[in-house]
Amino acid sequence: MYRLAGIFAAFVIVSGSALSPAQAQDKSLTVFAAASMKNALDDVDTAFTAKTGVKIAASYAASSTLAKQIEQGAPADIFLSADTDWMDYATGKKDINEPTRVNLLGNSIVLIAPKDSKVDNVAIGPGFDLAKLAGDGKIATGDVKAVPVGKYAKAALEKLGAWQAAEPKFAMADSVRAALTLVARGEAALGIVYSTDAKVEPGVKIVGTFPADSHPAIIYPVAATTAAKAEAAGYLAYLRSSAAKAVFEKYGFSFLIRPTS
Repeated sequence: MYRLAGIFAAFVIVSGSALSPAQAQDKSLTVFAAASMKNALDDVDTAFTAKTGVKIAASYAASSTLAKQIEQGAPADIFLSADTDWMDYATGKKDINEPTRVNLLGNSIVLIAPKDSKVDNVAIGPGFDLAKLAGDGKIATGDVKAVPVGKYAKAALEKLGAWQAAEPKFAMADSVRAALTLVARGEAALGIVYSTDAKVEPGVKIVGTFPADSHPAIIYPVAATTAAKAEAAGYLAYLRSSAAKAVFEKYGFSFLIRPTS
């Protein structure tokens, strides 16, 4: 009987060691990231997986949507927001491992038009008449009450004195990428999006850039969630590396920290 038990124990040990490489290959992380991150972060994730073997499943949407999904129990390991407000919200709901939080990236907002539009070289400053510029067309951006790009856009237009006249012309989208698509398809005459989004959409052109002092600083914080797997620490470290910095800067983001490696 003891001999059988010993054989069984040995089988379990051998079986366990045989399974461990396969288990290692199955390591994965779920990353919830602002829609504007997609192109750059897809490239960063591909490089991270090639280096570590850890697979990344990325979910892109407005930061507001993602923060609420995490609050409702969505299984995210990492949250990368397009503003500090929604990271603060998630932190307040005890969904964020606060010591892991870092302000990673910066961006700017621009005025865009369809590529074949006659609108070009708009000087954006005090007294800027966005409503007149749009004519009978719509102006697309994210929902100004929730989506970060929309909040930045409204803040800038209010400071420049252009919001009140332009507000009725706005088409509110559920994410910056949805707003970008409206302009690319010609369904909106103008749009306000991040400069990084405009650069990856061939159907639009940048016709003006909003002054940096016309809106709150555009900051992308990143953090692990309280439910994150152990591999999240390595992923966050990679996001802070020189390799990741090069990719983010290629897409037009500014890197707000000193690279760690």
